[in-house]
Amino acid sequence: MSEQERKVRAERLEALRKDGVDVFPARVEGFTSLADVRAAHDAKDVETLEAEAPTTAVAGRILAIRSFGKLRFWRLVEGGVSLQVSLRKQEMEADAFALGKQLDVGDFVRVEGPVWRTKTGELTVDARAITVLAKSVRPLPEKWHGLQDHEARFRQRYLDLLANPRAREIALVRSRAVTAMRSFLDGRGFLEVETPVLQTIYGGAAAQPFTTHHKQLGQDLFLRISDELYLKRLVIGGLDRVYEIGRNFRNEGISKKHNPEFSIMECYQAYADYHDMMDLTEAMLKHIAQEAVGSLSLPYQGQTLELDGTWPRKSMRDAILAATGIDIQAAEDVDGLRAAVRERGLDPGDAPTWAVLVDELFSDHVEPDLQQPTFITNHPVALSPLAKESREDPRVAERFEIYMAGMEIGNAFSEQNDPGVQRERFEAQQKAAAEGDAEAHPMDEDFLRALEHGMPPTGGLGIGIGRLAMVLTDTASIREVKLFPHMRPQAPGDGDDGGEGDA
Repeated sequence: MSEQERKVRAERLEALRKDGVDVFPARVEGFTSLADVRAAHDAKDVETLEAEAPTTAVAGRILAIRSFGKLRFWRLVEGGVSLQVSLRKQEMEADAFALGKQLDVGDFVRVEGPVWRTKTGELTVDARAITVLAKSVRPLPEKWHGLQDHEARFRQRYLDLLANPRAREIALVRSRAVTAMRSFLDGRGFLEVETPVLQTIYGGAAAQPFTTHHKQLGQDLFLRISDELYLKRLVIGGLDRVYEIGRNFRNEGISKKHNPEFSIMECYQAYADYHDMMDLTEAMLKHIAQEAVGSLSLPYQGQTLELDGTWPRKSMRDAILAATGIDIQAAEDVDGLRAAVRERGLDPGDAPTWAVLVDELFSDHVEPDLQQPTFITNHPVALSPLAKESREDPRVAERFEIYMAGMEIGNAFSEQNDPGVQRERFEAQQKAAAEGDAEAHPMDEDFLRALEHGMPPTGGLGIGIGRLAMVLTDTASIREVKLFPHMRPQAPGDGDDGGEGDA
């Protein structure tokens, strides 16, 4: 945008003010939504509209202007719906027509007048009176239309939403998905709660936290990395079914699947285990898909994800064996597993433990191929310090992850409720931290104290809302489903031309 364009708009704003026009009024008089106007009149032909002579008042943003001297057309947009407005000099008061000529693309207006159809059959409101609702001093850049610069779109999402119907639809689908998730859990007797975002001890996941400081208390605090330990405290306190939909923060890298600030739903159900949570997960995700997009067949990056039917449940051992021919349980330790990996002509890397190598084998050779909904169960217990060990094999945990489109959508456990075992797990994590594991779980004595009061068998589940939204909207990057994804800082002056700044 040139400074000259901005200067011209500023001059128009001042001219309107000098003419006594309130260019930023606080109140809008009554009007009908564009969606309701279309619903009422879209099916009516020219003759019907002439006979009925309906009048209306509408409001919205001017997104396009066409001028033919004594005739002007606006494209008005409100609530995601557009409608044409005509300004005919012979049908308007001179002052009203003159006001209309002073307005620009981007301005907000209220228009009153009859509804008619043009010669081309376009449903139109013929302006008789115009009220300025807000003046746009900075124009919407023409080059924005069809712009493919992702950095610019994400930095100035407000322009993306105006120019790109796809961006708006993604936002709507994500919102419908969260609404459906909430209604599903409410219908199953879960209580929605809030737990602390600022925590004195972070926990509930393997991740590095963001650290902040409370000046009044002189105390370092952490942005939570998970809701888990506080939600389980509530189960201990007798709230048998609880959930929270909120933000977590992890001081980690950024990728197409990761953002340091993300939304998650965590729920906990007393008297349940991970099998029960698999049933709950499958039913909930089917419900969400049906409510958010109206189908259980989801197009995703050139394929179709089928959510109908019963989703397969595979152990991590069986999944790795099928993909690589390696039986992870046949190896006693990391050296034995490395040898088995090499026998298959694969690179074992430098994983320090059997559990980490198992996880790497799965991530490299299984996860990318898990396109259709699939539950992967029985993860190494060393990587699952908050889960109960398997009743069949103590080396693995009663845990599952749900995969779609080659990525993890959710994670769940039979929650560890033995305080002695949980303490041992925390102590093992402290040892790992001392050996350099920056993501090791800290010791949480208050949680252990709560657990010693007794927690019933409990199933817990976390669903990543961003990744779920990616699947529902056929998007390959998590930044597409976040209205304001985290971005690197711009250099001074970048973005003044409509948002095309340095990434």
